[in-house]
Amino acid sequence: MQSRPLLALFVVGSALGNAAGAAGQVYPARAITMIVAYPAGGSADVFGRILAERMRVSLGQPIVIENVAGASGNIGVGRLARASGDGYTFGYGGWVTNVVNGAAYRLPYDVLKDFQPISLIASNPQLIVARKTMPAKDLSEFIDWLRANPDKGLLGTTGVGSSSHIAGAFFQRETGTRFQFVAYRGTPQWNQDLIAGQIDFAIEQAASALPHLRAGNTKAYAVTAKSRLAVAPEIPTVDEAGLPGFYMSPWHAFYAPKDTPQPIINKLNAAVLDALADPSVRRQFANLGLEIPPREQQTPEALDAHHKAEIEKWWPIIKAAGIKAE
Repeated sequence: MQSRPLLALFVVGSALGNAAGAAGQVYPARAITMIVAYPAGGSADVFGRILAERMRVSLGQPIVIENVAGASGNIGVGRLARASGDGYTFGYGGWVTNVVNGAAYRLPYDVLKDFQPISLIASNPQLIVARKTMPAKDLSEFIDWLRANPDKGLLGTTGVGSSSHIAGAFFQRETGTRFQFVAYRGTPQWNQDLIAGQIDFAIEQAASALPHLRAGNTKAYAVTAKSRLAVAPEIPTVDEAGLPGFYMSPWHAFYAPKDTPQPIINKLNAAVLDALADPSVRRQFANLGLEIPPREQQTPEALDAHHKAEIEKWWPIIKAAGIKAE
């Protein structure tokens, strides 16, 4: 007599389970929010919008960009860490926000544990550039010049904790040179002084450095990557230029809150992969100086491994240089 109520309860439970499964299969059923931790019009915002438009095709729903800027990206990334893991919020993360800031700031979230990796999007190799009047013809001669002029060389940066600042600290460690760091409000300001010969060199992303190189206003010694840039194949790699292993390619990725279910992560990842394979997207990224990683490096697992390896590499360098947010 007691088996019937139990059987009925089992049937009802199964029906609810099937309904939940069906609901999960229709994801996404509404618009998705992408949090970008930088202002509208910035580089992260620009390529985020490029990807959002193409991902909409795969997901069948619009992606709304929410710019949450401030504190070197920490406000927006913190917002993502606190968001619901229902699949309707994901966001930008990268080398600065998810590696550098973890060493330079006291954060209310864990840059590894509080996020689910979705996909690595692109990397932005740096160029070692110098004033056009620098007598050194190549990177080896430039390093010799710095060694012969200790504490006299001037490196332009965009402030404490910036990629240009950390690149300089890394360069000092790897070459045994000493020079002075000159902080500017932004890249345009130090570019003006580099062109005018007021500073000696900088280590900056290709997208901002290439226009001045093309105009003949500066010179480039190397790209800080394992391979030459497709948009500037004439510039040698650091390995070719005599500074092997000096790799520095700030990267960009997408993350979701830590409790986002894996099936949703997989669906978002598939949409990113479709977008990164699109010829129009690839062309626009190339014009921005961005390099898209090979497909096998676009998985959530690959991003997780890359993120951990970057923390292991850069945190000791950042901490040894005493780089802390002001």
